[in-house]
Amino acid sequence: MSIAITPSDLDRADTHRFYQRMALLCAAIAFIGFLPTYWAPMWSSTLQVPRIAHLHGMVFFAWTLFFVAQTSLVANGRTAMHRELGLLGIALATAMLFTGTMIALNSMNAFIAQGYAEEARAFALVPLSGIAYFAIVVAYAIANTKTPAVHKRAMVLATVALLQPAVARWFVFFLAPVGAQGPVPVIFTVVPGIVSDLPLVYAIIHDWRTRGRPHRIYVIGIVTLLAMQVLRVPFGTSGTWQSIAKWL
Repeated sequence: MSIAITPSDLDRADTHRFYQRMALLCAAIAFIGFLPTYWAPMWSSTLQVPRIAHLHGMVFFAWTLFFVAQTSLVANGRTAMHRELGLLGIALATAMLFTGTMIALNSMNAFIAQGYAEEARAFALVPLSGIAYFAIVVAYAIANTKTPAVHKRAMVLATVALLQPAVARWFVFFLAPVGAQGPVPVIFTVVPGIVSDLPLVYAIIHDWRTRGRPHRIYVIGIVTLLAMQVLRVPFGTSGTWQSIAKWL
């Protein structure tokens, strides 16, 4: 007896493969982004960073590999194992929240010690707001595990939101003036942020092709992400944020 495969089955399989491709794309961007400033110097034994940076890098890159593994499990029909590994994802995201905060504060204090107090506090808003955005979206994804359409798109949104530091490394590598010191001015983080959001355009196009319109979580997510990336510029130098950063 043969089992007929319907067009809807093929569409569903293609959708699962799409999320696997998205995960692989995010992992590749993360790896390539840190290649000139982390992986290559580490390979050549010339990397000099605080220990917390290694822990931070290990945990964050582990997330991209975890995302690839989870989407691959679903793409291959192993949804039961995908669910079983969910607790590992929660633990990993929690570790990212703490290590992301620690590395941001460590960097801020290091720049303050070099005499860049106001600039360091302003720039600290970039990584701190980024990890806060990631944590909120992951929490939303966890709350919607029983609504796969929301859950999987929230996970894509959360992971793409992590890519700005990787993309920004190449902007600094190619465009920073020779001998530049101190933290990057917050206004210079806007363009790398927008570029790092481009995988979401791919996700929206896929939604348009498969469901006729983008899911509202993508619309809300990309609007809030862009707003955050732009509003960091005026808020980073505001007295309110400078006071918060001093307290941190």
